[in-house]
Amino acid sequence: MALFDENVTIAPAPRRRLSRTALIGMWALAISLVVLLVITFLPTSYVIQRPGPVYNTLGTAASADGEEVPLISVEGAETFPTEGALDLLTVQVVGNRERTPSWFELAMAWFDPTKAVLPIESVFPEGTTTEERNSESAAMMIDSQQEATAAALTELGYDVGAKLTVHSLVEDSAAQGVLEEGDVILAAAGTEVADAAQLREIVNEGGGDPVELLIERDGDEQAVSVAPKETEVDGEKTLLLGITLMAAYDFPIDVAIQLNNVGGPSAGMMFALGIIDTLTPGQLNGGEQVAGTGTITAGGEVGPIGGIRQKLWGAKDAGAEWFLAPASNCDEVVGHVPDGLQVFSVETLDDALAALETVRDGADVDALPTCTS
Repeated sequence: MALFDENVTIAPAPRRRLSRTALIGMWALAISLVVLLVITFLPTSYVIQRPGPVYNTLGTAASADGEEVPLISVEGAETFPTEGALDLLTVQVVGNRERTPSWFELAMAWFDPTKAVLPIESVFPEGTTTEERNSESAAMMIDSQQEATAAALTELGYDVGAKLTVHSLVEDSAAQGVLEEGDVILAAAGTEVADAAQLREIVNEGGGDPVELLIERDGDEQAVSVAPKETEVDGEKTLLLGITLMAAYDFPIDVAIQLNNVGGPSAGMMFALGIIDTLTPGQLNGGEQVAGTGTITAGGEVGPIGGIRQKLWGAKDAGAEWFLAPASNCDEVVGHVPDGLQVFSVETLDDALAALETVRDGADVDALPTCTS
């Protein structure tokens, strides 16, 4: 019996041809993968903002040596035990001018409510290096700590010996040739001034007329006059003297704030609350975990900050139930509050203290000011 017939040819089965639709789909997929691969490595002009570490001003923080030390410590006055938390929030920026996030990272961040995609110019202005930005941020943190200490001690009845000093003159300053670095501004238009906000208010109330200043230079008092210039700031016209100011204080007690690798002025209000809680009996927060953010002046005015939406999520993730937000940030808060977090709107240090008192006493928190549309 023959197993093979060498005279018989076996033809292979005909190969099935792909349909036109299938071919188009395969090519579209291949092109999409190539495009995705290419844009993943293309440079972008954006950075990503996300929640950063949360620090309890009543707790500890790592020193430069890595040792855990009290975040706020006081010498020269009686201190009292604290409980719960008065959390300050931070944000982290992913990317810089040297290395921007990929388009894929940006797409992922765009659909994440805890993150924000920002133009790189809004965080790293053209001509400013990362090192310069970090240095400026560190300087603002130091100034914030000074203002917070002044606000807290003033609230408690201490005399902080405030002096408003000219730190520098801006380019094309209205005060060029009149004021000098190191001048102490004692009064404006016959009114004693203790902070920059008060000086700006007096200047703008003058409507552009020259402002009479009483200054101290090299130990001698003298009167000078400066005609302010009209400038547009954040879309609004304002009158400026063209100087940067720094407040110098003579604190009657020693308050030290330990917080490494965090910059900017936005922790001011929470620093002030932490100092007050440390120097007063009982607990401002009733032992609860309260988070918050906001700049502060020595006069106790709470100002706006950046990245508040990310800070709301940071507070939520850290376990806070209550959040103190600057009233001037309310337009960014509305519609973006995580479930389980109740936000109170504050304009001054007294507003923040009133909110904490309500939480501590278990009173009607719904009656407190909040952010509304």
